[in-house]
Amino acid sequence: MYLRSTKKLSAEVYLEEPIGKDKDDNVVTLQEVLENQEKSIEEVVDLKFKVRKLQEKIQEVLKDREKMIIELRFGLGGKKPKTQNQIAEMLGISRSYVSRIETKAIGKLAKEMKK
Repeated sequence: MYLRSTKKLSAEVYLEEPIGKDKDDNVVTLQEVLENQEKSIEEVVDLKFKVRKLQEKIQEVLKDREKMIIELRFGLGGKKPKTQNQIAEMLGISRSYVSRIETKAIGKLAKEMKK
């Protein structure tokens, strides 16, 4: 009987028990992992409006090349995101030029989103 009860206890897990460490070497508990991370309905709706506004601004504000680089870089339209090197090879330009175009496009979008 004692053997069964100790075997049963050894399989129990407590929420406050440390299960590992994160990248900053902080102890992580099971409770932290299992916490409800769902967003409120207001946050979800707000995010959807912001995404729609961003998509409109991408179409309105950016030039064709800027739009293409942003879409490729961030995987918009259901595509897999690409690195600056991959985009540079596709377009036959340097990686640093892709970076400059990307930075300029993001700046334009940030300015428009603040309006």
